[in-house]
Amino acid sequence: MVNIRLFALTFLSGIGGFLFGYDTGVISGAMLLIEEDPRIHPTTLWKELIVSATVGAALLCSLIGGPLCERWGRKPVILLSSGIFTVGALVMGIANSREVLLVGRIIVGAGIGLASMSVPIYISESAPSNLRGFLVSCNVLCITGGQFIASCVCGAFSTMEYDGWKYMLGLSGVPAVIQLIGFAFMPESPRWLLAQGQTEKGRLVLETIRNDLRDPDFMEAEFEEIIRAVEEEKRFAALNTLRVIKQIFITPTARRALILGCLLQMFQQIAGINTVMYYSAKILSMAGFSNNSQAIWISAGVASINFLCTFIGLFLVERMGRRKLVLVSLLGVVVSLAFLGVGFQLSNIYSPEITFLNPNIAEDACSDFQTCGSCTNQKLCGFCYLDDPSQGSVINGSCLTIEPEAPDFSAHGRCSSANQPSLDYILFAPDYCPSNVAWLTVLGLCSYLFFFAPGMGPMPWTINSEIYPLWARSTANSIATAFNWLLNLIISMTFLSLTEAITKEGAFYLYTGVASLGLVMFFLILPETKNKPLEEVEMLFAKPWSWRPRG
Repeated sequence: MVNIRLFALTFLSGIGGFLFGYDTGVISGAMLLIEEDPRIHPTTLWKELIVSATVGAALLCSLIGGPLCERWGRKPVILLSSGIFTVGALVMGIANSREVLLVGRIIVGAGIGLASMSVPIYISESAPSNLRGFLVSCNVLCITGGQFIASCVCGAFSTMEYDGWKYMLGLSGVPAVIQLIGFAFMPESPRWLLAQGQTEKGRLVLETIRNDLRDPDFMEAEFEEIIRAVEEEKRFAALNTLRVIKQIFITPTARRALILGCLLQMFQQIAGINTVMYYSAKILSMAGFSNNSQAIWISAGVASINFLCTFIGLFLVERMGRRKLVLVSLLGVVVSLAFLGVGFQLSNIYSPEITFLNPNIAEDACSDFQTCGSCTNQKLCGFCYLDDPSQGSVINGSCLTIEPEAPDFSAHGRCSSANQPSLDYILFAPDYCPSNVAWLTVLGLCSYLFFFAPGMGPMPWTINSEIYPLWARSTANSIATAFNWLLNLIISMTFLSLTEAITKEGAFYLYTGVASLGLVMFFLILPETKNKPLEEVEMLFAKPWSWRPRG
């Protein structure tokens, strides 16, 4: 019989995950419209700032989230995050300058940081051991669902001039208000209540969220096991955050668990997932899909794969186990990243040639390039071409300097704003080349998310929520979550610059290499935590790292 209370608290806390996914995913499509808004005029640096400011704020707030969860409880922190999301959505919805937009992105980043570490802990501490992996993975399902809904919202507003991006960003306030109201009626984590000495209240909450799933004897045994763990950890109760961190590093089991948790979060990011999610529409436009609305809707289709394939992870996490799911997922990610690199390289190899040169602008600094690929690999150059359906091919291509104040036009020539062409099929491509193999990029993105979503998407959060002892759980999870956001920040801040420095294919080959390293490391050191009570998982790290995987 299904316990409605248990699944209600999972659903309502999971709205935090939905907002996490929505506010990180919506920027992919919104950025294409922000780039064209004359009130914003973002440079490459400003585009990276608008994307990564959210990540930076999430990093800082995930660090303070652990101490707040320990001091106030899990429930108040989740409520705080939903209030912050609401304010951030309002600010972004009324923004008329890049500075105000940046402030709004920072505010929602603070909400994401608090939600990203408090929600998995709350769910894992409320869930029975046989459902813990499934329910924690439901939070990741909410994240990918938020990213998918965000991409659909972006598609719906993609043809609205100027203010479309405001609706995209501002609508996140709706689920934030729903969570703020609904979660106020949910209980605190029973483990946190027992750790605070609120024994009767903790027992009552445990009975409420277990009575339809466990027989009384089993629930009583779980209650006693939690009490024993709490008593054992009381000697750490007086430690402040800095002393807890010190204790983590001098306690071998906690230290090894934290190292593993940080590695999982690190490789989740440097395998390139948020490059794909933040810049998927941009990646598609760079691959040759010139119409913004088209790129956004294809991006929505790609995001739907991420969402739907998360259900595979929900089905397999308690059957296949965490370890096998991570390894199979990461192997598929490695192959898919290599495929993306090959797709961009083939697009570059079979790039349209430069065949048209206006003698009046022969001194243009971009006029020496021979192909579209070599032209658009240069930060200051774009490809101007004729794409006449009656001709059936790209013709009369030329390489021209980009207009700094209007990057969708060339500084001069037939693709300049002053000589805006009267024919729709005279186009200017500042950072992409029209290509017959652009479908390879779509296939690569789909393959990447098919493998990433079931394993490397949810498992770092699931495993981190269950491998730490109670006295270190919030602090260690906060450190690992901050590590995730730190790498997220680095990746999101460097992707566009990286593609300019080492080309698009070079960036994905780099991600392939680091993901391969992660695959080898996790094969050697990742244990299995399936069906183990939280109070027993610590024993998995009682021995030194082994070359033989422990299951």
